[in-house]
Amino acid sequence: MSKKILIVRTSSLGDLVHMLPAMSDIATHYPDAQIDWVVEESFTEIPQWHPAIHEVIPVAHRRWRKNWWSATSRAERAAFKQRLRQTRYDIVLDMQALLKTVWITRLAYGQKHGLDWKSAREPLASLFFQKKHRVEFWQPAITRQRLLASLALDYSYQGEPDYGLQAITTAVEIEPVALIMPSASRDDKLWPEASWHKVFDYLQNQGLGLRLLAGSPAEAQRAQQLIVGRHNAEVLPRMGLTDVAHALAKATVMVGLDSGLTHLSAALERPTIGIYKASTPVRTPLVSRAYTASLGDRGQEPSAELVLSAVQQALSRG
Repeated sequence: MSKKILIVRTSSLGDLVHMLPAMSDIATHYPDAQIDWVVEESFTEIPQWHPAIHEVIPVAHRRWRKNWWSATSRAERAAFKQRLRQTRYDIVLDMQALLKTVWITRLAYGQKHGLDWKSAREPLASLFFQKKHRVEFWQPAITRQRLLASLALDYSYQGEPDYGLQAITTAVEIEPVALIMPSASRDDKLWPEASWHKVFDYLQNQGLGLRLLAGSPAEAQRAQQLIVGRHNAEVLPRMGLTDVAHALAKATVMVGLDSGLTHLSAALERPTIGIYKASTPVRTPLVSRAYTASLGDRGQEPSAELVLSAVQQALSRG
């Protein structure tokens, strides 16, 4: 009888991308497993990309918490609970280990697995797991997820991470464009305009068009200001995640701040340069079979010259 596994990891974009290699590992060791995944409704496309995922179960925690006790929210939570309990799982694996995910894990039928007290970002969450696993916090995010899955399902993983995104990357024709992600959720992640302009000058001198990504009207306005007066440069309209993934898969190179889309570019095996200012690449480096550079650190932004050097290496390696 094949194993039935429920994965609980609801957000965010970059963290969900980091989950995908663990799903490939599980599928390698349990090819007949039924793997279901609970994820925030705005991110359901991500697990749907992976061929090993059987069912994606959306949860609307972000929306519900704004009106938790409204009739609509209560009815939707009841429907979510009913759907979750349609299957009795062999393993319910909470790969986020937060109090906001523990209530989901507790609702599901099956043996509950998660991080132990010393490994979880919110240690109280570990009290609700029947099987607790030690995964050192200092390790890169992808390594942590692969290790947690292997401990819960009793196998040893090996080899480079496989994100399982071949359906998007296979037979793609690369276009002479550079995808740019100049915005972030926090202003302390932003990189100076003068530094962006130096990178833009070099990319355009190499014959590449500039395609800037933006997730909100404010980000679109900021991106538009960065390319004022430039030819073959545009801010792309806001798109769904799958459309963004296809655009990234066709890019010659991607340069972005430490954001989920930058990590998605690396997962799609495109040459990718990540600019870190408010976070450390020690915990969330770009990982790919393609060329990547994770530059800067918390409180130490990379210089334009350092980013340019990485861009040159990315283009020289094809």
